[in-house]
Amino acid sequence: MTQAHRTAPADLLLAWYDRHHRDLPWRVSPPMAARGVTPDPYRIWLSEVMLQQTTVGAVKSYFALFTGRWPTVNDLARADTEDVMKSWAGLGYYARARNLKKCAEAVAFEHGGVFPDSEAGLKALPGIGDYTAAAIAAIAFNRKSAVLDGNVERVISRLHAIETPLPAAKPKMRALVAAMTPENRPGDFAQAMMDLGATICTPRRPACALCPFNADCRVLGREDPELYPRKAARKEKPVRLGAAFIAEDEAGAVFLRKRGTTGLLGGMTEVPGSAWTARIDGETDIAAAPFPAEWQASGTVTHVFTHFELRLTVYRSKVLRTAGAGDGWWQPKETLDGEALPTVMKKAIKQAIPDAFQKARKA
Repeated sequence: MTQAHRTAPADLLLAWYDRHHRDLPWRVSPPMAARGVTPDPYRIWLSEVMLQQTTVGAVKSYFALFTGRWPTVNDLARADTEDVMKSWAGLGYYARARNLKKCAEAVAFEHGGVFPDSEAGLKALPGIGDYTAAAIAAIAFNRKSAVLDGNVERVISRLHAIETPLPAAKPKMRALVAAMTPENRPGDFAQAMMDLGATICTPRRPACALCPFNADCRVLGREDPELYPRKAARKEKPVRLGAAFIAEDEAGAVFLRKRGTTGLLGGMTEVPGSAWTARIDGETDIAAAPFPAEWQASGTVTHVFTHFELRLTVYRSKVLRTAGAGDGWWQPKETLDGEALPTVMKKAIKQAIPDAFQKARKA
């Protein structure tokens, strides 16, 4: 076939997508679109916020929970913030949950419940950056936007053998994606690129023989595709230290309190602990205990955040309910799962009380 008669890469990808697309709860698939179904911007926005730095598998249950409780952006805007934070617990990156609520309120109360249909309008909303704005504009409104997530970065870096390491390569990658994006079906093209990276052009053992781009891929047959995208050498994450205190009263309830609304894990529920941050260590002994008790060391837990690793020394004590002080409260063990506890706090509780959440599930 001559160069003049070769099928355009975008057309090859869309033909592949029509046959092999993933069925996702927030997606309008090609067969659905053929029946006249149109994308719901609320569901697209919600899924994109949830999917940031999280896998599709992890998001599906949260997406079902949120859309079941709050079917529209107006419902979410009027929801209690604490309920939203509780429903988000476990997804991580909790600033997203706070911005999710603020964004819903902005759309509901400032835009009449209608999402802006342009990248610029979307970026003006709380918590929506370049990537999310482009994804919503393309997928929800079929705008010709260059959508660049981790899957797309992998595809484009291999297709064009981009030697510049990430993140410095992002502008070049975005320009290449923009040049490839067709006027027709740009939303499907964006989702097809994501699906290709997630199912064929995978980080390890890519199925190159099945890829619609294999005839054009500059890496295939010349170098190991797993070496792309190139990445700058990672800096070793600093290790921060702290302490966590798990107190049980005479009925087995656990003492909890709420973190401040700003900063890391802002607005979430926690067990009392020392004042560690991403930059400084907290105390690791019982000097940081929330109230006097017979605190017993119960081992340590480790949790890795984006920019640092946290190691908490865990202490446990059985106390009378009257020992609790400050603005905390006693939470029955059977309902711990319903609290807005980040993963690191659940780890600390399970370290001290191994069956804590098992009892909550059985109740």
